[in-house]
Amino acid sequence: MADARADDGALVLFSGGQDSTTCLAWALDRFPRVETLGFDYGQRHRIELACRARLRDGLAQVEPAWARRLGADHTLALDALGAVSETALTRDTEIGFEAGGLPNTFVPGRNLVFLTFAAALAYRRGLRHIVGGMCETDYSGYPDCRDDTMKAMQVALNLGMERRFVLDTPLMWIDKAQTWKLADELGGRALVDLIAEESHTCYLGERGERHEWGYGCGTCPACDLRARGYARFVAESTG
Repeated sequence: MADARADDGALVLFSGGQDSTTCLAWALDRFPRVETLGFDYGQRHRIELACRARLRDGLAQVEPAWARRLGADHTLALDALGAVSETALTRDTEIGFEAGGLPNTFVPGRNLVFLTFAAALAYRRGLRHIVGGMCETDYSGYPDCRDDTMKAMQVALNLGMERRFVLDTPLMWIDKAQTWKLADELGGRALVDLIAEESHTCYLGERGERHEWGYGCGTCPACDLRARGYARFVAESTG
Protein backbone atom coordinates (compact mmCIF):
# COMPACT_ATOMS: atom_id res chain seq x y z
CA MET A 1 0.00 0.00 0.00
CA ALA A 2 3.03 2.28 -0.20
CA ASP A 3 2.31 5.70 -1.64
CA ALA A 4 4.69 6.37 -4.50
CA ARG A 5 4.18 10.11 -4.06
CA ALA A 6 5.61 10.05 -0.53
CA ASP A 7 9.14 11.36 -0.90
CA ASP A 8 9.78 12.79 2.56
CA GLY A 9 9.88 11.66 6.16
CA ALA A 10 7.36 11.51 8.96
CA LEU A 11 7.28 11.93 12.73
CA VAL A 12 4.62 9.81 14.45
CA LEU A 13 3.10 10.75 17.80
CA PHE A 14 3.62 7.32 19.34
CA SER A 15 2.17 6.73 22.79
CA GLY A 16 2.25 2.94 22.85
CA GLY A 17 -1.51 2.59 22.40
CA GLN A 18 -3.59 0.88 19.74
CA ASP A 19 -4.28 3.99 17.70
CA SER A 20 -0.74 5.32 17.63
CA THR A 21 0.66 1.87 16.77
CA THR A 22 -1.74 1.63 13.84
CA CYS A 23 -0.69 5.11 12.77
CA LEU A 24 2.97 4.10 12.97
CA ALA A 25 2.32 1.11 10.71
CA TRP A 26 0.41 3.42 8.34
CA ALA A 27 3.38 5.79 8.20
CA LEU A 28 5.91 2.99 7.74
CA ASP A 29 3.87 1.79 4.80
CA ARG A 30 4.12 5.20 3.11
CA PHE A 31 7.23 7.14 4.02
CA PRO A 32 10.91 6.31 3.45
CA ARG A 33 11.96 7.57 6.90
CA VAL A 34 9.81 7.45 10.00
CA GLU A 35 10.72 8.60 13.51
CA THR A 36 8.61 8.35 16.65
CA LEU A 37 7.89 10.68 19.53
CA GLY A 38 6.40 9.89 22.93
CA PHE A 39 5.47 12.19 25.80
CA ASP A 40 5.76 11.63 29.53
CA TYR A 41 3.36 14.13 31.10
CA GLY A 42 2.67 12.28 34.33
CA GLN A 43 -0.18 10.29 32.81
CA ARG A 44 -1.87 7.79 35.08
CA HIS A 45 -1.43 5.10 32.45
CA ARG A 46 2.24 5.88 31.81
CA ILE A 47 2.84 2.14 31.56
CA GLU A 48 2.03 2.76 27.89
CA LEU A 49 5.49 4.30 27.53
CA ALA A 50 7.08 0.99 28.52
CA CYS A 51 5.23 -0.70 25.62
CA ARG A 52 6.76 1.49 22.94
CA ALA A 53 10.09 -0.31 22.50
CA ARG A 54 8.46 -3.74 22.18
CA LEU A 55 6.00 -2.38 19.65
CA ARG A 56 8.73 -0.79 17.57
CA ASP A 57 10.70 -4.04 17.60
CA GLY A 58 7.58 -5.98 16.67
CA LEU A 59 6.70 -3.68 13.80
CA ALA A 60 10.18 -4.08 12.38
CA GLN A 61 9.54 -7.84 12.25
CA VAL A 62 6.10 -7.61 10.65
CA GLU A 63 7.44 -6.22 7.38
CA PRO A 64 11.14 -6.10 6.31
CA ALA A 65 10.67 -2.76 4.55
CA TRP A 66 9.36 -1.25 7.78
CA ALA A 67 12.54 -2.20 9.59
CA ARG A 68 14.59 -0.24 7.06
CA ARG A 69 12.34 2.82 7.32
CA LEU A 70 12.03 2.96 11.10
CA GLY A 71 14.30 5.68 12.43
CA ALA A 72 15.06 7.27 15.78
CA ASP A 73 12.74 7.29 18.76
CA HIS A 74 12.34 10.34 20.97
CA THR A 75 10.68 10.87 24.36
CA LEU A 76 9.97 14.28 25.85
CA ALA A 77 9.10 15.01 29.48
CA LEU A 78 6.18 17.42 29.82
CA ASP A 79 5.65 17.35 33.58
CA ALA A 80 4.17 20.84 33.53
CA LEU A 81 1.22 19.64 31.44
CA GLY A 82 0.29 17.05 34.03
CA ALA A 83 0.81 19.51 36.87
CA VAL A 84 -1.59 22.12 35.51
CA SER A 85 -4.26 19.78 34.15
CA GLU A 86 -5.33 17.73 37.21
CA THR A 87 -7.62 15.41 35.25
CA ALA A 88 -8.58 11.76 35.67
CA LEU A 89 -5.66 10.90 33.38
CA THR A 90 -3.14 12.69 35.56
CA ARG A 91 -4.41 12.01 39.08
CA ASP A 92 -6.05 9.17 40.98
CA THR A 93 -9.72 10.05 40.73
CA GLU A 94 -12.86 8.37 39.46
CA ILE A 95 -13.48 8.71 35.74
CA GLY A 96 -16.63 10.63 34.95
CA PHE A 97 -17.91 13.84 33.39
CA GLU A 98 -17.33 17.48 34.25
CA ALA A 99 -20.14 19.98 34.73
CA GLY A 100 -19.68 21.26 31.19
CA GLY A 101 -20.25 17.81 29.69
CA LEU A 102 -16.65 16.92 28.81
CA PRO A 103 -15.21 13.73 30.30
CA ASN A 104 -12.74 14.38 33.12
CA THR A 105 -10.16 12.37 31.15
CA PHE A 106 -9.79 15.38 28.87
CA VAL A 107 -6.36 16.97 29.39
CA PRO A 108 -6.82 20.60 28.26
CA GLY A 109 -4.44 21.57 25.48
CA ARG A 110 -2.71 18.18 25.37
CA ASN A 111 -2.79 17.65 21.62
CA LEU A 112 -2.02 21.30 20.97
CA VAL A 113 1.09 21.05 23.15
CA PHE A 114 2.05 17.68 21.64
CA LEU A 115 1.81 18.98 18.10
CA THR A 116 3.81 22.12 18.90
CA PHE A 117 6.67 20.11 20.35
CA ALA A 118 6.39 17.56 17.55
CA ALA A 119 6.67 20.32 14.94
CA ALA A 120 9.72 21.77 16.69
CA LEU A 121 11.37 18.34 16.62
CA ALA A 122 10.29 17.69 13.03
CA TYR A 123 11.77 21.08 12.08
CA ARG A 124 15.14 20.06 13.48
CA ARG A 125 15.01 16.52 12.06
CA GLY A 126 13.94 17.58 8.58
CA LEU A 127 10.62 15.72 8.67
CA ARG A 128 7.63 17.17 6.85
CA HIS A 129 4.76 14.94 7.93
CA ILE A 130 3.48 14.75 11.52
CA VAL A 131 1.19 11.76 12.08
CA GLY A 132 -1.29 11.50 14.96
CA GLY A 133 -4.11 9.19 15.99
CA MET A 134 -6.71 11.91 16.54
CA CYS A 135 -10.18 10.72 15.65
CA GLU A 136 -13.55 12.42 15.44
CA THR A 137 -15.57 9.22 14.96
CA ASP A 138 -14.71 7.28 18.13
CA TYR A 139 -13.56 10.08 20.40
CA SER A 140 -14.74 11.07 23.86
CA GLY A 141 -15.79 14.59 22.96
CA TYR A 142 -12.25 15.93 23.22
CA PRO A 143 -12.20 19.23 21.28
CA ASP A 144 -8.49 18.84 20.47
CA CYS A 145 -9.24 15.67 18.48
CA ARG A 146 -11.49 17.39 15.97
CA ASP A 147 -10.58 17.73 12.31
CA ASP A 148 -11.10 21.51 12.50
CA THR A 149 -8.59 21.68 15.34
CA MET A 150 -6.02 19.76 13.29
CA LYS A 151 -6.52 22.02 10.28
CA ALA A 152 -6.14 25.12 12.46
CA MET A 153 -2.99 23.72 14.09
CA GLN A 154 -1.46 22.94 10.71
CA VAL A 155 -1.99 26.51 9.59
CA ALA A 156 -0.59 27.92 12.85
CA LEU A 157 2.50 25.69 12.82
CA ASN A 158 3.24 26.44 9.18
CA LEU A 159 2.94 30.16 9.75
CA GLY A 160 4.84 30.18 13.02
CA MET A 161 7.73 28.01 11.82
CA GLU A 162 7.83 29.05 8.18
CA ARG A 163 7.50 25.43 7.09
CA ARG A 164 4.99 23.37 5.16
CA PHE A 165 4.21 20.65 7.66
CA VAL A 166 1.39 18.23 6.91
CA LEU A 167 -0.64 16.92 9.87
CA ASP A 168 -1.78 13.43 8.88
CA THR A 169 -4.64 11.88 10.87
CA PRO A 170 -5.38 8.52 9.20
CA LEU A 171 -7.93 7.53 11.86
CA MET A 172 -9.94 10.76 11.79
CA TRP A 173 -13.04 9.38 10.12
CA ILE A 174 -12.99 5.69 11.09
CA ASP A 175 -14.24 3.90 14.21
CA LYS A 176 -12.42 1.35 16.41
CA ALA A 177 -13.56 -1.67 14.40
CA GLN A 178 -12.22 0.00 11.27
CA THR A 179 -8.98 0.80 13.09
CA TRP A 180 -8.50 -2.92 13.78
CA LYS A 181 -9.35 -3.58 10.13
CA LEU A 182 -6.80 -1.01 8.98
CA ALA A 183 -4.13 -2.75 11.06
CA ASP A 184 -5.10 -6.05 9.43
CA GLU A 185 -4.86 -4.51 5.97
CA LEU A 186 -1.45 -3.02 6.74
CA GLY A 187 0.25 -5.92 8.47
CA GLY A 188 -2.12 -8.88 8.52
CA ARG A 189 -2.73 -11.05 11.56
CA ALA A 190 0.83 -10.46 12.75
CA LEU A 191 0.13 -6.76 13.28
CA VAL A 192 -3.30 -7.34 14.85
CA ASP A 193 -1.75 -9.81 17.31
CA LEU A 194 1.12 -7.45 18.08
CA ILE A 195 -1.29 -4.63 18.90
CA ALA A 196 -3.43 -6.88 21.07
CA GLU A 197 -0.45 -8.27 22.99
CA GLU A 198 1.89 -5.31 23.36
CA SER A 199 -0.03 -2.04 23.07
CA HIS A 200 -1.76 -0.35 26.00
CA THR A 201 -4.99 1.64 26.04
CA CYS A 202 -6.50 1.22 29.53
CA TYR A 203 -6.86 4.57 31.32
CA LEU A 204 -6.17 2.93 34.68
CA GLY A 205 -2.88 1.43 33.55
CA GLU A 206 -4.00 -2.14 34.26
CA ARG A 207 -1.90 -4.88 32.64
CA GLY A 208 -3.08 -7.82 34.74
CA GLU A 209 -5.82 -9.54 32.75
CA ARG A 210 -5.36 -10.52 29.10
CA HIS A 211 -8.58 -10.17 27.15
CA GLU A 212 -9.07 -11.21 23.54
CA TRP A 213 -8.43 -7.61 22.52
CA GLY A 214 -5.45 -7.05 24.85
CA TYR A 215 -4.67 -6.06 28.43
CA GLY A 216 -6.73 -3.69 30.54
CA CYS A 217 -9.25 -3.28 33.33
CA GLY A 218 -12.05 -4.03 30.86
CA THR A 219 -14.40 -1.39 32.28
CA CYS A 220 -12.91 2.08 31.69
CA PRO A 221 -14.08 4.00 28.59
CA ALA A 222 -10.87 3.21 26.69
CA CYS A 223 -11.12 -0.54 27.36
CA ASP A 224 -14.82 -0.60 26.52
CA LEU A 225 -14.26 1.17 23.21
CA ARG A 226 -11.37 -1.10 22.27
CA ALA A 227 -13.25 -4.28 23.25
CA ARG A 228 -16.40 -3.37 21.34
CA GLY A 229 -14.39 -2.40 18.29
CA TYR A 230 -12.47 -5.66 18.35
CA ALA A 231 -15.63 -7.73 18.70
CA ARG A 232 -17.17 -6.02 15.70
CA PHE A 233 -13.96 -6.37 13.69
CA VAL A 234 -13.89 -10.12 14.36
CA ALA A 235 -17.60 -10.49 13.57
CA GLU A 236 -17.27 -8.62 10.29
CA SER A 237 -14.11 -10.50 9.35
CA THR A 238 -15.65 -13.92 9.89
CA GLY A 239 -19.24 -13.16 8.95
